[in-house]
Amino acid sequence: MQLSIPEGRRLAILGSMDEFCDLVELARSYGIYTVVVDGYDDGPAKQLADRSYLIDPRDTAAIAAMCGEERVDAIFGTFSDLLAECMVDISAKAGLPCYATPERFSSLREKPLMKRMFDELGIAHAHSCVLSSGFQDEDLADVGFPCVVKPSNGYGSRGVYIAHDVAFIREHFDEIASYSIGDDRIIAEAYNNGYEMNMMSWIVDGKAVILSIADREKTQLNEHDIPYVSRIVYPGFFTAELAHEAQKIVQAIAEYVGIETGPLCVQLFYTPGAGIQVCEAAGRIFGYEHELLELAGGLRIEELILAHLFDHDALRRMLSGHDCTLSSVAAGLYFHGWEGREVADLSPAVAAAKTPGVSAFLPYYEIGDTVAHGVGAKPYVCRYYLQAPYRLEVDSLTADLFERVHVLDQAGKDLLYHNQMSDYPENKA
Repeated sequence: MQLSIPEGRRLAILGSMDEFCDLVELARSYGIYTVVVDGYDDGPAKQLADRSYLIDPRDTAAIAAMCGEERVDAIFGTFSDLLAECMVDISAKAGLPCYATPERFSSLREKPLMKRMFDELGIAHAHSCVLSSGFQDEDLADVGFPCVVKPSNGYGSRGVYIAHDVAFIREHFDEIASYSIGDDRIIAEAYNNGYEMNMMSWIVDGKAVILSIADREKTQLNEHDIPYVSRIVYPGFFTAELAHEAQKIVQAIAEYVGIETGPLCVQLFYTPGAGIQVCEAAGRIFGYEHELLELAGGLRIEELILAHLFDHDALRRMLSGHDCTLSSVAAGLYFHGWEGREVADLSPAVAAAKTPGVSAFLPYYEIGDTVAHGVGAKPYVCRYYLQAPYRLEVDSLTADLFERVHVLDQAGKDLLYHNQMSDYPENKA
């Protein structure tokens, strides 16, 4: 869809990693002056932008001042929780339009406030409790074991573990709490082993439109680490039967936090016969997977973002009648690697990328690089995008690639974690 964007528009993009390159390029194709800003001096999106700045996103006052100096009309950067929160704060300081206010956005960032929101809205979620350093065993009575222990706030999955007993929580309490921002408490939450899903939606004129419900499949590495994401499939196996209930959940959250037009995504669990249990809600788009929505349903997130910012009529047209069951099936395969291992041979992974049905291969490491984890590290060793008319085809290709994809270290050993496929009640075409 061609957008109608007035001449002379200037857009600040908060984030410069590869996920933002398409947004920069599309914006510039519409004649929008792009300013990319974050704390990375070599972010690839900065090489494509009209201008770039090296400012930590958490220095929201400095970026707000920059927005004034650059006379930007809008700012956007919501492929991560941190960037979304900073963007909302920058918009308020700079007087720029935004779909949320800092005060109400806190219900999408601070876990205790999020739980309170779910309770007030009657949305099912896992039992949880907030623990201080001197907690008593009985404080965990409603949570039980195994449980997930995590910082009371913070970003990403740092400091998140599966605990099977109280002793583990006590032993790791200080480490987990260290990832909280301005809080020395942690959260213990009942573990849900149901099917996990990512749901992306966009609120348009106060109405929630479900863009997609995707299967978020994971593989267990060891008993205490949270399972890592190994495959995401659009649309999800249960999309058709869950769409109506899921839409009502998102609608209620959007009204609670005051989002009239903008992104709102939810992570949820589903157990057949037991229904939906919401894990988290986020006022952002899921990064490193949103491209799958375009592959499976033809809806390009970057175009949706620009329409949201500069052409609301086009936004309404794009999402009018959108069907979240999508027209085909796409999957992202995510290969993680062991920390500290040096890449010596990528050829098996490169060869696998030539398999029919593979739409894209994205390597993050080159020969001689050492796999690193933690803040600022590359999120995966490599990714593959698959596309086919039917789920069975995608599943078959996934199983094949999970066996064939290898990246070898200097000893000739595979440095990738071994991915496993999830089981579903029955096969669907």
